[in-house]
Amino acid sequence: MRVHDLRGASQREASRARSLSSVPSEPCGMNARAPGGASNVHDLPRLALPLSLSLSLLLLAGCDADSAGPDVWRPAPGTTWQWQLEGKLDLSRKVQMYDLDLFNTSKADMATLRARGVVVICYFSAGSYEAWRPDAKEFPAAALGKKMKGWNEKWLDVRAPSIAAIMNRRLDLARDKGCDGVEPDNVDGFINKTGFPLTAADQLTYNRALAAAAHARGLSIGLKNDLDQVAQLVAHFDWALNEQCVQFKECHRLKPFILAGKAVFNVEYPPSTRTSVCPTAKQHKLDTLLKKWAVD
Repeated sequence: MRVHDLRGASQREASRARSLSSVPSEPCGMNARAPGGASNVHDLPRLALPLSLSLSLLLLAGCDADSAGPDVWRPAPGTTWQWQLEGKLDLSRKVQMYDLDLFNTSKADMATLRARGVVVICYFSAGSYEAWRPDAKEFPAAALGKKMKGWNEKWLDVRAPSIAAIMNRRLDLARDKGCDGVEPDNVDGFINKTGFPLTAADQLTYNRALAAAAHARGLSIGLKNDLDQVAQLVAHFDWALNEQCVQFKECHRLKPFILAGKAVFNVEYPPSTRTSVCPTAKQHKLDTLLKKWAVD
């Protein structure tokens, strides 16, 4: 998700955009010549993975910062990609990676993509509660915080052991369905009004534990937004996914990933255009898609 706040680029109220399904997205930056282009995203759900503080410490015990095994997907800048989280899945895009919804995408569709050599990344919310998800009844009321502004979701208390257990089961599902990696959303609750006294230290512990748990299952993992903690987390994550860093003039904050040889996937929305976005995307070596959207 993308968060917005009048206090500055690093602290924003929650908001989410939905791309228009009738118009395909345009690649630019490092993806400027992506074969076949990339289809639009029908919906960009914003969820953040909650893992408890105690479980996080347990997961990290004995683990180096870079806990990924040799077979974990770690894309370099210039990787072509497609992002589609809802709607009838378009399997025709000639890209190297598809980012799809963990729950909505069938195991058969994932297998079809993987048979073509396409990497499948599975999206789920790691920091918010969505009542329509099949595991929604597992979330205890005490771990549900304030409603996200403009969205029918609630922030999660990422320190809660019950949330940690749920997220570990989601990672198990990702592994069992055939996902090559995961995109956990909403992993920056500490800069939002969640209803819980989350600190930057809480978020770092949670995010690092999430990365270790993904790697323990052989899954690649991307850091979604959370620009305030890029420097502390780049060694733990295999790539990054950002929304609107060009628009908000903050793409430089993702440089640690590029310097580490790790791809930064970027999405920009109107009023941004190719003219306003692509030069900056190329300068920062981003794999950028321009998408149409409408705010709920």
